Amino acid sequence: MAEQPNWHTSSRSSANQGDCVEVADNLPGRVLVRDGKDRSGPVLASAPATWRGFVRDLRAAR
Repeated sequence: MAEQPNWHTSSRSSANQGDCVEVADNLPGRVLVRDGKDRSGPVLASAPATWRGFVRDLRAAR
């Protein structure tokens, strides 16, 4: 049986009245991202190092 994504909501999303990003980082070799309002919609997949770089750059831009 294939491992299922363990989705969690961004800690920054709670104040946005449902406008949230969900991330699953429990799968080997990939991080998945989806729109919390459209859970059956598209999913963005990236390598863990790419995701860490993206998050690092977002934090640096604040």
